[in-house]
Amino acid sequence: MYLLKTIQLQWWQAGVFKAGMWAIGIAVGVHWHYFFAGYLQALIILAVVCLGYTAYVWAEQETLPA
Repeated sequence: MYLLKTIQLQWWQAGVFKAGMWAIGIAVGVHWHYFFAGYLQALIILAVVCLGYTAYVWAEQETLPA
């Protein structure tokens, strides 16, 4: 099984995936809040950098033909 293959999702399938990842993130944060409390600033910086890079790549991509 090749885990790093390129896939294409419908918009609603991507939404389901995002909702699942969001739920996992909240569950981890609720369960391990004391562990992550000391790393909050670093985690926020990491999130901003990663999401900023993703937004940049998304904005620079050409629109694929339908």
